[in-house]
Amino acid sequence: MDKFSRSDPPSQTAFPVASAGYPFILVAAFTTAILALLGFTTLTLIGLVITFCICGFFRDPDRVTPVDKGVVVSPADGKVIAAGLVDNSPFSNGEFMKISIFMSVFNVHVNRVPYNGRVKEIDYYPGKFFSANLDKASEQNEHNAVSIEMETGQPLCVVQIAGLIARRIICYIKPGDQVIRGQRFGLICFGSRLDVYLPADIKLRLAVGDKVKAGTSILGQFD
Repeated sequence: MDKFSRSDPPSQTAFPVASAGYPFILVAAFTTAILALLGFTTLTLIGLVITFCICGFFRDPDRVTPVDKGVVVSPADGKVIAAGLVDNSPFSNGEFMKISIFMSVFNVHVNRVPYNGRVKEIDYYPGKFFSANLDKASEQNEHNAVSIEMETGQPLCVVQIAGLIARRIICYIKPGDQVIRGQRFGLICFGSRLDVYLPADIKLRLAVGDKVKAGTSILGQFD
């Protein structure tokens, strides 16, 4: 049986929300309050629904992370839309296992570190905004690549990719930071995708079509 631990301190609220969501929530709530004061009942109800939806989108639930040796956890909530070997990644030479996770607007969008290590590089690339479930989104969409040297010395890369609606990529960490498996490191606003490039010798513990949760679901394991 897998054992678990907390990579981040537990939240002090019953419904934790990512700090990046506060401006959106406050604007929606303020607008709704003005509509209520002006007596626009229907618009006020619509505003309430929108405010609650925004709160739901930016929810940031606590997670527990497997501590078994060699396991790599998912960096995102969503659905696995691709998993397989590629000849090289756009960020490093050699064969890699590439796993793509699509996040709908209904998923938690806080991203978490897949494995212990040190951040080597963070490279931001401006680009287009194709639907994130398309193959061409990996290279042509706006994206942010986080390259990590794992504690084993092997390379790992997590790529935050903007989507058709997503227009804001947030990354809290910086080169040189030591990171741990399951730690929060960023988010993407309003639906998008993450690509993970792992050493080719990893043994997958998922399949295309599986639903995964950031920090908790295991993508694969090294011997």
